[in-house]
This record gives sequence, C-alpha cells and structure tokens, in this order.
Amino acid sequence: MLLQRILTALVLIPLVFAGVLYLPPVWFAAVVGALVLLGGHEWTRLAGLEGAGPRMLAVGALGTLMLLAFVLMGGDGFVWISAAAAGWWLWVAAAMLSGRTDRISGDSPAAKSLLGLVTLLPAWTALVALRGWGSEGPWLLLFLLTLIWVADSAAYFAGRRWGRVKLAPAISPGKSREGVYGAVAGSVVWSGLLIALRPETGHAALIVLLCVAVCLVSVVGDLFESLMKRRAGVKDSGTLLPGHGGVLDRIDSLTAAAPMFLFGVWLLRWLG
Repeated sequence: MLLQRILTALVLIPLVFAGVLYLPPVWFAAVVGALVLLGGHEWTRLAGLEGAGPRMLAVGALGTLMLLAFVLMGGDGFVWISAAAAGWWLWVAAAMLSGRTDRISGDSPAAKSLLGLVTLLPAWTALVALRGWGSEGPWLLLFLLTLIWVADSAAYFAGRRWGRVKLAPAISPGKSREGVYGAVAGSVVWSGLLIALRPETGHAALIVLLCVAVCLVSVVGDLFESLMKRRAGVKDSGTLLPGHGGVLDRIDSLTAAAPMFLFGVWLLRWLG
C-alpha cells in the first residue's frame, strides 16, 4: 500500500506542478473542475443517493454552479465565497470540538448532497481565484499545495512516532493529537521558508498565523470527509487513485484549506 501511494504521488506531483504553472486560466479551471466533478460523483455515494439519475442530477448541479460562478463572478466575488466557506468550516470545527457531529453530517441523501455542494464549490472557486491572482497566483497556489502536503506528512510521521492521544476516535481512529502538533510544526517551518524567500512581503507573524490556521482547518476538512465515509460505511471515497483511494480522499484537506487560504491572502493584501 505504501509503495502504491509513493508511486502514485510520483506521477501526480509533476502533473500538478505543470498544470498550475503552465495551463491557461480557462484550461486550469476546466481541469480542476473535472477533478472536482469526479469528487462530486464520489460524494453521491457518501450521500446515499441511489441510481444513476439522482447521482447525475447532483453532479450536474455542481457543474452548473461552477460554470455560473466562473461566468458571473470573479475577483472579490470569489473571495466572498471563500469567506463564507471559511465561516462554515469554523462552524464545523466548533461542532466537532463539542461532539455534536450530528449537526453537520446531514440526515437525508438530499441534505448530504447539499453538504457536498457546500464543500466542493467554494474549494473550486478558491483554487481558480488563487491561480488567477496575477503573476503571483501560480506560486501562491503551489505554496498552498505544498503547505498541505508538508502538514499531512508531518502529521503522519509525528503520529507514527509519538501518537498516543486519539484526536477523534469516533470519526477517524488513526489520527492523534500528536499528529496535529506535528502538522502545526510543519506549517510553521514551511511558512518560515516563505518569509525567508519573500521578506519583502512583510506581515511575518500574520503569515505564520495564517499558515497555522490553514493547517488546522485542513485537519477539519479531513475529519469531515472521514465522518461522511463512516456514516456511509465505506473506507475510501473511491478507487481511482491506487494506494490513495478516490479523488475526495486526496482533496479532503484542500476543500477546507483553499477557501481559508484565499481569504487570508486577501486580508493580508488589504492590510497592505
């Protein structure tokens, strides 16, 4: 399994870097949109939708909303979608901390499908908006992606080495608080690298805080998908990526992190 994960990552990472750096904006939006739609199809399984008709209707609704957002909105419009999504993820975090996960998992296939729209649409808009943020957009997006990868890797190794206290045993028994501490440490180190490479950016303390906040909310995104999988009685969202599961299993952290990061970058720009 570990070998499969490594081999799949070795194939995917260069493709991701090439897409972020070289695809024209419209093509980037389309490629990422296709991946998000695949994730949306996997979500219909987690939502408990039965039959091809309801599933295609849910995926079609997601695709239509993405197209409308791309045509009608942009710039600050995408930012405000991200701000609303950041608020949603903070509410999800609060519900998880209080043990009231029944408030956020949905009671019916329709409600769970709506949760899929709330999860996936803002993530797509944030990625597209961040990629289109002028000449710095591709590099900001690559920093976000590598931040999540570093945090995930640090959480994995810290959890393996020191993990003792379960983070959310009812949702994801494999995750530990020590793993989260490792993820935070990794995000601090990675934010320090950004500050060292771009000292002219300023707001060093705020950049570190933003990276830590993005790291923590990425954990919430991961746990939220784990909750939906547990409620659906499945281990992985799909089988598309050998060793990794489905598309949702790879972007679960990013669905929460991308809107938070975009809104945070916008705030830093606003502060000057």
